[in-house]
Amino acid sequence: MSKNETNREYCLTLLQEFTKSESLLKHAYAVETCVRAYAEKLNEDIEYWGNVALLHDFDYEKYPTAEEHPYKGAEILKEKGFEEVFINAILSHATYANIPRDTNLKKVLYACDELSGFITAVAYVRPSKSIDEVEVKSVKKKLKDKAFAKAVSREEITQGAEGLGINLDEHIAFCIEAMKKNKEILGL
Repeated sequence: MSKNETNREYCLTLLQEFTKSESLLKHAYAVETCVRAYAEKLNEDIEYWGNVALLHDFDYEKYPTAEEHPYKGAEILKEKGFEEVFINAILSHATYANIPRDTNLKKVLYACDELSGFITAVAYVRPSKSIDEVEVKSVKKKLKDKAFAKAVSREEITQGAEGLGINLDEHIAFCIEAMKKNKEILGL
C-alpha cells in the first residue's frame, strides 16, 4: 500500500484538481461517507476505503464516456503510484469494466455509488432539502417512480444490496444514517 492511498488530503487534492462540478464533488463525498461507514462496521481500513470511494469518479468530468471512464482515471492513478488493488476497486464500480466484485471493498463501493446519489436526490425534494427528513419508505417510494432521478439505475441499487448479502431496506437505512452524520459537507 502506498502512502497516497491512505492520505485523504492527497486524494482530496487530486479529486479537486480533476473535478470542478459542485454536484460531482458532493457525490464523491456522499459515496465516501457511506463507504467509510461500512469500513468502520466491517473493521476495515477506513482511510483506504474512503479514498477509493472519494476517487471513484474523479475522472468523470473530463472523461464522461464509457470508453474513457473509469479507465483514464485508472491510468492517472497508476502514473501517480497507486497500487493495482486500489485501482481495481475503482474500476469495479463500472459494470461495463467487467472487474469481478470479489472483495468487500468492491461490493461496498458498488452498493453505495448509485444509492448515495439517489438518497441525495430524495433529500433535495424534501421541503427542508435535509437528509434529516429522509426515511427508508420515502426512498423506496421514489425508487418505484421511474421518472424521478431517472439517470440512477434501480437495478444497480438492488444488485448492490444483494452483493452485500443484506436487505435493501437495511442498506438504505445504513446509508441514510451515515449521510446524516456528514450532512454539512454533503449540503443536506
